Formats: sequence, C-alpha cells, structure tokens
Amino acid sequence: MAKLTLKQLTVNGKRVFVRVDFNVPMEEKEGQMVVTDITRIKETLPTLEWLVGQGAKVILASHLGRPKGTPEPTMSLRPVASKLKELMGREVQFAEDCVGEKAARNVSAMKPGDILLLENVRFHAEEEANDPGFAARMAELADCYVNDAFGSAHRAHASTEGVARVVAGRGGQCAAGLLMERELKFLGEELENPPRPFVVILGGAKVSDKINVIDRLLEKADSILIGGAMAYTFRMAQGRRVGKSLVEADKVDIARAALGKAQSRAVKFLLPLDDVVAVPVKTSQVDKKGKPVIDWQNPRVNSSLDCPEDAAGLDVGPATVKAYAAEVLAAKTILWNGPMGMFEDARFAEGTFGVARAVAEATAKRGAKSIIGGGDSVKAINKAKLGNQVTFMSTGGGASLEFLEGKVLPGVAALSDVP
Repeated sequence: MAKLTLKQLTVNGKRVFVRVDFNVPMEEKEGQMVVTDITRIKETLPTLEWLVGQGAKVILASHLGRPKGTPEPTMSLRPVASKLKELMGREVQFAEDCVGEKAARNVSAMKPGDILLLENVRFHAEEEANDPGFAARMAELADCYVNDAFGSAHRAHASTEGVARVVAGRGGQCAAGLLMERELKFLGEELENPPRPFVVILGGAKVSDKINVIDRLLEKADSILIGGAMAYTFRMAQGRRVGKSLVEADKVDIARAALGKAQSRAVKFLLPLDDVVAVPVKTSQVDKKGKPVIDWQNPRVNSSLDCPEDAAGLDVGPATVKAYAAEVLAAKTILWNGPMGMFEDARFAEGTFGVARAVAEATAKRGAKSIIGGGDSVKAINKAKLGNQVTFMSTGGGASLEFLEGKVLPGVAALSDVP
C-alpha cells in the first residue's frame, strides 16, 4: 500500500520529528571535527526547507558512526549542526541529548520555522535495540514523524521504527520525506513495469551479497551484466580457472543455479570476456582496518577466460566494456548496483568508468531511465564526474539491496498508509 508523503501533512506550528541520515564523513582539523562530505546533508535540504516554509518546528534526529551506546566526542553531531546552518542560511539549534530534560527544554523553546538537531541517537544503546521505552521518550518530542533516511530504513531501530510506531499509536501521522519518497518511487514503482529493454548491471565483491537481488531481477530483466569480483565465482561455476581472484567457492552451486535460471527464462546473462589482472604481493604495511596492504604488480589485460595462476582479476577489460556498453546503449531502463572492479585504484578503474560513460550516454542521448543503486556505485559514478548525467542515485547501500530483493524495510513499514 502507498505510504503517506510529506506534502500530505499539515505541519504548521507542529513539532515534526524528522529522521535524517547525517552519518557523514568527518575528520579532525586543528583540534576540531569537521564534515568532509556534505552530500547526505544536501540531499535532505528540500524536505527541511519545505517544513520550515510550512511553519513546522523541525526536530532532526540521526546517528553518526558506531559509538557503541556511549557518548563519543568525535562522533558528536554538533559540527553537522554548524554545517547545516551554513547550507540553509538560517539558525540551527543543537540539543546535547536526544531524550530527557535537555532535549525537552530545547524543543519547548522552539517557534514555528525553527530547526533543532538532536545529539547522536547511538550515544544510547537503546537506539539500536529499538527499546520501546527509549522510543517513547523520543516520541514525547513529536506531534508527527517524517522519515527521510532511506539509507537506515532497513534497520528496526528506535529512531527509524520505534518512534513512528509510538506516534502512529496515539493517532499521529508518519510520512515519507521528499528524499525517501524519491527512493521508493525509483527503486520500487519505476522498476515494477520498467520500459524495455531493461538492463541490470551488477558488480561488487560477493555473489552472496547480491544473489537474492539477482534471483528477483531474473524475473524482470532482459539482460544482466556481471562485473566485479563476484564474476569469478560465476567463472568458477563454469569450470574456469580464477587464479588468485577473490571468489566464494562455497557459493558456486548458487551461481550455477542463477546461470540455469537465466537460461530457462531467456535472460541474457553476460559475464566478462576479458579482465585486467595483477600479481598480489604482500607488504609490511597495514591499512586503517589493520589488514595487510597489497602491492598489485604487473597489471595487464588478460584476454583469456582463465585467470593466470599467479594473478587476480581486478577490473573488466576493454572487450567487456565494449560488449556491456552495447547492451546499455540499447536499454530503456538501466539499474546499476556495484562497480566493475577496484575503481579506487586508477589502474583498475577504466572498466567501471567505461560502463558509467555508457550509462550516462544512454540517459542523456537516448532517453533511457538510469537508476544507480547506492553505495560504491554512487561513489564510482561521482568519481567519473557523471553523477549529474543519470536519472537517479540512491542514498542507500544495504537498504537499496534489501529493497530490491523485495524485503519489507522496517522504517518504511512503520509509516502511515495512505487512506
């Protein structure tokens, strides 16, 4: 059933609790934490500006990082309040907690059109536990509820699901924000009966992350194009040698079943024709997660469907880009989730960027509808400087995948149905 949307609310003078996704990258500069990427803040500005224009008292809630249920100064949302003030050109108040006396005092002082950002909801362990009492305490601040944080909608946390349940339980309205509404439209309605040909591009590391999406999209797509490390699990399923490429040997049967389903449904299921490989050499360095840094040596195009024994595949090759681009340029609807290779390294980025250029051209010159399914796909297309040349880019990573799988997202289910 369709969900209530922002512009169906009457909010003048009301306290509107808005769950936003301000989980933004930050780093320390001269002893202060500063926001280094404003994308997520900018995405929700239309919702906030509409609410302010309607005379709502706008109360914003978000998580930031993983503070494990205790206050962590480096994960405070205070710098986000400053950045939001700068972007909106208006005062943004900050509450030092998201519940209790401090938050209540800030809210009671609000006038219509005011904006208040609450402190990080994950400073309380009860947030991720979706504790009913904690949700009720946050709901005391609200007359109605708006969720504009699609990227967190797959999690049943207090601020994404619990507060909405409390507000709805006492007769209040719970609506999708403008960003959430667009996510549901493009990832849901637009893909129900897409104009054909419908081409799906799937990449990333693991078949296990995407198999449910593949299974569901095999019932709708005309073509599925596979890239990224997950392609090597499919190659293994076909009896090919994969060298030192990242594979999920225990998922070969699942990959083989997907290939069989594609054949039975007459869906084109394209795997790479060539790839860019390199020899992995361990170094003494470790990355931020404590994992050994790999030095990739002797990168080269491999035109065989078998990977050299001493090398790993890190990108699709030029022949694959050409074949995939031909499919994309003939499409009327394109869904892309997952890069074609390790695009963060310029030596292994051309496959992803080549496909991105084809998606942009199909959109701009041939009138295709292109939907980028969040996460690394968005990072890649932005790195290729083509983000403004596609129809829609999702803000959700895991949420986009779960929604595409057909799962019910708790943060969406909790919103009010349209009467």
